[in-house]
Order: sequence, then structure tokens, then C-alpha cells
Amino acid sequence: MKFIYGKNDLKTLARAQENCYLLTNGMGGFSSCTMAGSVSRNDHAFLMACVQAPNFRINMIHRLQESLEVEGEVIALSSQQFSDGSEENGLKALTSFSFEDYPQWLWQTGGVEIQKRIGMKQGENTAAVIYEITNRSRRDCMLKVVPYLQFTPKGTNLEKEQEFTITNDCVCSAGYQLYYKGNGTFNSFPISWEEYYYDYDDCDGRRATGLAAANHCWTMKAAAGESVCLELVYSMDPVRESAFDVLEDTVRERTKLAEQAGFSDTNASVLAKAAGQFISYRASTEQDTILAGYPFFEDWGRDTMIALAGCCISTCRFEQAKSILRTFMKYQRRGLMPNLFPEGGKEPMYNTVDAALLFVNSVYLYCEKSCDMEFLKEAYPAMKEVVRWYRRGTDFAIRMDTDGLISAGNGLDQVTWMDVRVGEILPTPRHGKPVEINAYWYNVLKIMELYAAKMGEDAAPYGELAKLVRRSFNEKFWMEDKQCLKDVLSDTAADEQIRCNQIWAVSMPFAVMDRSRECAVVNTVFEKLYTPYGLRTLEESDAQFHSFYGGEMMERDLAYHQGTVWMFPLGGYYLAYLKVNDFSETAKQTVRLQLEVMEAALREGCIGQLPEIYDGENPTRSKGCFAQAWSVGEILRVYEALEV
Repeated sequence: MKFIYGKNDLKTLARAQENCYLLTNGMGGFSSCTMAGSVSRNDHAFLMACVQAPNFRINMIHRLQESLEVEGEVIALSSQQFSDGSEENGLKALTSFSFEDYPQWLWQTGGVEIQKRIGMKQGENTAAVIYEITNRSRRDCMLKVVPYLQFTPKGTNLEKEQEFTITNDCVCSAGYQLYYKGNGTFNSFPISWEEYYYDYDDCDGRRATGLAAANHCWTMKAAAGESVCLELVYSMDPVRESAFDVLEDTVRERTKLAEQAGFSDTNASVLAKAAGQFISYRASTEQDTILAGYPFFEDWGRDTMIALAGCCISTCRFEQAKSILRTFMKYQRRGLMPNLFPEGGKEPMYNTVDAALLFVNSVYLYCEKSCDMEFLKEAYPAMKEVVRWYRRGTDFAIRMDTDGLISAGNGLDQVTWMDVRVGEILPTPRHGKPVEINAYWYNVLKIMELYAAKMGEDAAPYGELAKLVRRSFNEKFWMEDKQCLKDVLSDTAADEQIRCNQIWAVSMPFAVMDRSRECAVVNTVFEKLYTPYGLRTLEESDAQFHSFYGGEMMERDLAYHQGTVWMFPLGGYYLAYLKVNDFSETAKQTVRLQLEVMEAALREGCIGQLPEIYDGENPTRSKGCFAQAWSVGEILRVYEALEV
């Protein structure tokens, strides 16, 4: 699918900065700027390199300034907001922006047409840009491109004391080398500075301004009636390939992702490509991992285990799935799977109750689709360890109670996905017995009952414990008056809040409730929490409901799980709806109709991606991470179910 934006979408700089593109390199690096070519976040960059995959990122080239000179007149092509309130506005000449496998800009002015395309090389910190200039006028013209540099760790500010030097086709600063190759005229000059205004960051209370430096430019002349091409490549390694080679690599990689997934639905194919952008190499484990979201998040255990099913298994990326699962098995400790992986000299962190349970479910989903029973034999001991430790008790007060249910968390622990902590404040502590955790636990026991028999072991203990869990779950979580499930068993007022977590008690493979209760939960969730772009984390009538997500960090954190719409639980809702309707063609048609708006979501925010969150009351603008792995993965699972 090619997303095309014309001048009616680019009326103002504010409109043109609403959406951005994303290219990634499979090692944590990326290229991402707005449709205007501007940077509206401090995390935007033409080249965000990653010098230790996947999290040690360096903003090398923040933006490209572009202009066209015709007989002494300078016409801006790029756009940017500056900290002093001024603007560079190339929108007058910009006729369109499009994105399919790479971003493309088209400018037209005075009989001159300029096409710009960007590519990024897989497995390298290499970005390329190609400008094709067609001069149909009767005057000579010259394109000028100025890269504005930072050479600073992602999220930090450049200081004017930092020096930049040029030697042997390389820019050097702060201990980093940026190699370049181009076919235009290269000119160096004394350092100049730009200070930007970050519109998107400012509205969320983040750093509102940032600095970048330039010390060289490229020019390319096009005589009247001539067509020429300017090719530029920038890399952290000596440049070996042409800009066209890099662009072809970008297209080839994304095409392979769509073909491997094999979806017939166009939106699903777009999401298969989007899913591939989160898969990254991790240097510390020497295995693959899944980055939780761009531009903010790193790879976390819980997010990886939720995203893996859609991003790897639904897309038939089986080798990547096994690589990721093996990493978890390697770092298993006391039955737990890491929430944060080792980085430098730091030890892994294990503050999650759900990652280990979802690991077992991920192995199940992988084996059922791939029929790879050899991998089951490899993973089975780690699966047994999860059950053993959860039964006897492990870290973070995670333990099985006498009723068979899992309890977790105390003090300032935050061990479920609703894990915000603001100082000493836990907006959603959920200590006790969370509903989704116990649905996962029941499914783990049913999976182990199934696979114990395949491994030649006694399956009866798992089956008997599963019966106890099912009985306790129905007795203690079900609310007859509200026709839905409690969110947690904690003997607090939070227990009976209507939240989205209950949907996973229906969507998981093994049913912990009878069909009538499953249907009731699905209907209550639809009535109280459903929106076209996600599920509300709390019903609107609750006194703690926050309708808006934004402002300073504390304001954002207090709203994060108190009504804010999250996209990834929507996948659970659709899978639950299909399940309780026996995956009938009528039910599938209902879901297909409701999913049609995904095309609009894919056009907004980060083009071709799905975001993290929206406002709770009126979800119209994507917020948080503009590209979120578990959002993409969970919606992909729905498309997969529709095509079976």
C-alpha cells in the first residue's frame, strides 16, 4: 500500500508535522522525520545510529536542510520550526509526500521538479538520500543540501563547545566518525548552528528546543533542460555502496517481510512490514530481540512476549521467534523471565509476573503453527521451571495461593503491564491476584497438561491444578451484577473497577470460563471500554477516569492506565469476539468492517505503523510511541485469524 499526501494534507507546517516516516536498520538505529522533512521531536533524525545494538543510540544527522538556487534566488525546499519563533517553510514548493517502502518527497517550482527518496541499510548504521532533479525551465539551477549534525546520545542536547572536524571523507566529533560519499560538489565551511523548536515534545512537557551544527554542504547543478541525480550516503563505517544500493536494500527487505507473512489483506501486509521494524539484534545476548516502541522504548521482556506472537509467529518469522525465546530461556531465573536484558555491566531485571507466563504461551503458539516439536523439547524444561517456581513462590511476592490462584506484588513493586510509578505513588498498584495473570496461569497449566503427555510425562498433576484454578477463578473474579470480571483480588475498591485486562481471560487459547460468561465479558468490554483504536484502560464513569493524556510527565503518568486508550488490547478484544462467535463468517465480517479504520490509523502519526496510545475520551490523535510493537503484533494476530 502506498500512502500519498497531497498539498491538501500539507496546508500548514503544523499539519505537515502531524505525521512522520520510520525506517529501521535491524540493530536499533533508525531514520525518522516528518512529512515536511522537519524534526518536531528531539528524537527525530535523518540518521539515528546505534553503536551498541539495540539501545545505545547516537543522533548523528538530525536533519537535512535543502534549498534550490535559481539565478540568485534561493527557494526553500525543507521546512523547520526554530526556537526564536521563525520558520523555514518549503511547503509552497512541496507538492506531495508518499510512503510505501521508503519516504518520497516531490517539489515543483518554476519548471524544476525535485524528487527525494531515503533508504536505510539493514545491519548497518547507514542512511542514503537520492535527489533527482529535472530542470524543464529555461534557467540553470542548483540544489544545495546541508546536513545538520549532533553526534550526541539520543535524547541529549548538543552543546556549542563540541567540536566537529572533517578529514578523509569523514566528519569527526565526540569520538565518533561519520563517513560520507556523494557525487555532488562537497564544500566545507566554518561551523554554523541551528536551534530548533520541538512542537511535539513541547506539548508533552519534554525538552522544547535543541541544537544542531553544520560544517559542510553538497551542491548539484542542473542546466536548463537537464536531468541530474545527487546521491549521498552517510555511514558509521567506510561507505561501500551507492545510494541506489541502499534504497534497493530497503525495498528488498520490506518486500521479503510481506511475502514471508503471506497475508492477502492489504492492511495486514503493511503491518507485516511494520512488524519487521521492531526485530533487532541484541549485542549483549547475541540473539534477536523486539524493541517495544519507537522512538522512546527499549526491549522489555513483557512487551517482547506480547508482541512476539504477532510480529514473529503470525508473520512466519520462525527463526527470529526461536532466537528470541532462546534468549529468555538462557536468562531464566527462579522461574522468571527478564523484563530488562543485560546492558553493559548491568544485570538483567526480573520485575514482571506476566513475562514468564506469556513465554509458555508463546512457545505453545510457535509450536502449534510451526509444528516444530524439536524446539518444544528444547523449551520444555524452562516451561516446567515456570510452573515449579510460581507454585512454590519466587521474587516480587509472586506465588500460588491455596486456592490455586497467583498473587504478586507488594510495596512499590509494579509487576503487571499497568506499571507506572510516580515517586511513591502507584496509580494502578494491582497487588494481589490480577485477572489477566490468573487467566495466563490457567492457560500455562493447560499447555503443560497437553505437552507433558507429548513428552512422555504424567500430565495429571497439571490437569488437576488447572481444575482448581478454573473453579477459584470463576468463584472469585466473576461479578454477576456487572456481568464481567473483577480486575484484581486485593480487598480494595480497585477490585471492581471495569478495566480492559479481563479481555485476556476470553482471548487466551484455553477457556477459563463457560461460554455464557465469556460472551458477557466481551459485551461488557464492548459497551464500557471499546473504541475503534483501542480499549480504554478504565470505564468513563469511574471517578478515577482521565479523559486526556498529555502535559508534564506526572500528568501523563497519572493518566497512563486510568482511561487512556491502548491499541494492543484491541487485538485481544477482536480475538475474544471471534472466539465466542465460533469464528463464524458473520463474526469475521463484523470484525473486518470494524478493522477498516485501521487504514486511517496507519495514515496518521507514523505512516504505516500503529501507535501506543490515544486519549481516553475521544481517541483522534495517536500519542506516546508513534510505533509500538505490541500494537502491531496484536492487530496482526486478528488479521491472521480472519484469513484462516
